[in-house]
Amino acid sequence: MSAWKNPVVHPRGKPLTPEEKRLLVSVNQYFRRNRLAFGSSDSPAQMTSDALDVGLATVNRVMAQYRKDPESLDAPTLMRGRPAYSIESSDQESVRAYIREANREGVHITLETIQVFLRSKSPDQIYHISTLARTLDRWGFEFGKGIRTQHLKEKDNIISARQRYLRKMRGNRNSDNQPLRPEVYLDESYVNKNHSHDLVWHSVEDGPWIQKPTGKGERLIILNAITMDGWVPNAKIVFKSTRKTGDYHGQMDGKLFSKWFTEALLPNIPSQSIIVMDNASYHNILTEDSAPTPTCSKERIRDWLDQNKIPCAEDCLKVELVEILRKIAPEPTYEVDVIAKKEGHKVLRTPPYHPELQPIEKCWAVVKNEVARHCDFSLENLRIQLDAAFEKVTANTCKKIIKNIRDVEDKFWQEDADFEEKQENFSL
Repeated sequence: MSAWKNPVVHPRGKPLTPEEKRLLVSVNQYFRRNRLAFGSSDSPAQMTSDALDVGLATVNRVMAQYRKDPESLDAPTLMRGRPAYSIESSDQESVRAYIREANREGVHITLETIQVFLRSKSPDQIYHISTLARTLDRWGFEFGKGIRTQHLKEKDNIISARQRYLRKMRGNRNSDNQPLRPEVYLDESYVNKNHSHDLVWHSVEDGPWIQKPTGKGERLIILNAITMDGWVPNAKIVFKSTRKTGDYHGQMDGKLFSKWFTEALLPNIPSQSIIVMDNASYHNILTEDSAPTPTCSKERIRDWLDQNKIPCAEDCLKVELVEILRKIAPEPTYEVDVIAKKEGHKVLRTPPYHPELQPIEKCWAVVKNEVARHCDFSLENLRIQLDAAFEKVTANTCKKIIKNIRDVEDKFWQEDADFEEKQENFSL
């Protein structure tokens, strides 16, 4: 019964693998042939159920499937239960690439085709269509007019934001594609106490001996930054999360980030640096004299309009005030941008929903993978292993990652131009 690995503890509710189904059939046929020798009044199906600790209904279902079509046992069984209510952010890059490739080729693409694509990556994961639609909307996609027909595509504001960012980054490149000003990439992340690999080597007869705790455990929040020379010296800070739910964003605020930015980051980066960060809310705290944004309160928007002598009716709704604001307001100014500028630096923000343009994301992956390899499910060991894991990201690691990100930038830039040209030619 080696194919069953550990038959007495087969997880309830987990589908049988093709190998386990065939083992079940073999055991059932054995008991059917030797029933009299065992002197049992139970049916072969009941004896198989008792021997393998599998439900009688499961045995009957597998045997019926086998009698109908023996080869059908090799087909993977779909996971039962409710579909997942969220899609992993790690799938964002591959989904974006998949949709963009379909758009370039003029291939019709829908939520159903995206669903099939995700299933091909993770056969055991089921995503409901409505969950997929909400996620794609949040990631900056829409169902709109394509080159030949209606299909999924990126929203225009996402494409515009990406082009503005890429134009600025390309403006910091010399003829050899090297930066004119040093580039610094900062980000926040987290790691849980029980962060470990799910798969381990183990004895076939004994099964895995590691008992992984339920839940994710306590959490450490991390802030750091990289350059072509590796981690920025003395910029790393690590602290324990005080909340059990949500991600690291719930632990951060503008005051904490500004203090780290001013005291730990700026003193340790090269002069005249370009500092790249994402659009987290605590990165975008407005200065007191900044023009408001559409997300600001109605009162702040109205006050700014009054101060700038922009007439508007007393009974205007917020949506009306925002409409006026969009037409006349200058770009907002952010606290950290002003702080950086005083020190001779410049801040750039990656376009929304583009983790693939932030090289430090790859560094986090290296760090977390190293932590997972040495997890013993204790917070004390997590802190020790986290320090050791940071050593795995060297200057050479950062150079390679940043070079790869530049290739991604160039690909985005060229593909957007090519796709627009194709659309223009088709409309002529």
